Amino acid sequence: MAYKISSDCIGCGSCAAQCPADAITEGTPYSIDEGKCLDCGSCAAGCPVGAISQ
Repeated sequence: MAYKISSDCIGCGSCAAQCPADAITEGTPYSIDEGKCLDCGSCAAGCPVGAISQ
C-alpha cells in the first residue's frame, strides 16, 4: 500500500528529497504516485510535521 501525504503538508520538500523512486510530486500538498511508491517509508521518516502515513 502506497504512502499518502495529508493536508498537514507544509510543502518543504523533505519527502521528495528522501524518495529513492522519485515518486513524489511538488504541490499543495505534495503527492505520491502510487505506481512508483516502493512502500519504503523514507518519505515518512523525513517529514518534519508527520504529514505522511501508510
